[in-house]
Amino acid sequence: MKLSVKPFDLKLTTPFRISRHVQYTAANVLAQLSYEGVTGMGEAAPSEHYGEYRETVLATLKLLENELGDDPFALDDIFKRINRALRLNPSAKAALDMALYDLIGKLLNVPVYKLLGLNAAQTPLTSFTIGIDTPENMARKALAARDYPILKIKVGTPNDRANLKAIREVSNAVIRVDANTAWSPKEAVRAINELAEFDLEFVEQPVAPHDLAGLKYVREHVPLPIITDESSITVEDIPRVAACTDGINIKLMKCGGLYHALKMIHVARAHNLKIMIGCMIESSLAITAAAHLTPLIDYADLDGHLLVDNDPYVGVSVEQGKLILPEGPGLGVTERTTAM
Repeated sequence: MKLSVKPFDLKLTTPFRISRHVQYTAANVLAQLSYEGVTGMGEAAPSEHYGEYRETVLATLKLLENELGDDPFALDDIFKRINRALRLNPSAKAALDMALYDLIGKLLNVPVYKLLGLNAAQTPLTSFTIGIDTPENMARKALAARDYPILKIKVGTPNDRANLKAIREVSNAVIRVDANTAWSPKEAVRAINELAEFDLEFVEQPVAPHDLAGLKYVREHVPLPIITDESSITVEDIPRVAACTDGINIKLMKCGGLYHALKMIHVARAHNLKIMIGCMIESSLAITAAAHLTPLIDYADLDGHLLVDNDPYVGVSVEQGKLILPEGPGLGVTERTTAM
């Protein structure tokens, strides 16, 4: 197999603010794997918060090319070699993983969801995310997102109540909130109990990733389900958080791709946890890869491609919030031929 890589930038339609930072662009990387005249595509969306940058992705992909071998179907062997070569760098590994699944699907002429034995009709609704802003701007964004029946609202500021109140005045959508580790356990309990009046579905990652005692304390003292994200990055994290949470959020860019996400799904089910699949700021390439797994899960937060104005690909579509998988072979993603 031959690997080629290309950096590309995604520009956010509006600045995207969460409790710990604000983002204007995403510096992503395209990975292409060629085999017997067929090419599979994958995407890395590195996060500086987890020690990955575009430069580290490019260096990692160059190093891992030597571990790919000459049989794209030997996924287990390939990922064992990759993980022996490098322990971390999950978004770079995710790009290779997606490219392999895309390649295999194209070689067999079937979509990835069929390759996995899944039913495309069983995809869930995705949420649409609204970043932290003024109450007026967040209400305006909620109104603009009226076609999405589920909203995910970023919280973790002194204005959370005003923000939720403003949104509820213009929207009756299902609302999920995500604190991105912003609170201490006692702050989380106080904030969640205060915000519960706005009819929330669940709260994502209220406290610091490794504060499992604090997470358990929060779960025992609030009326809403708790979903972990930063606390449950890999399959090894799931047994540790199982007694402290109601569900986990899986992101391909954090766990290393579809192969590892599938393991996380099965382990989470064994621990009776709800499952969400989320994303970073990604193009339709990576979002579509994750969407192929969604018939297996409870909640989706796959809107990264909807938050940018220069998505170079076409793949999964969203109709009234419903994820509609493409029918083409592999991931079913094609290059966009017209400007957005």
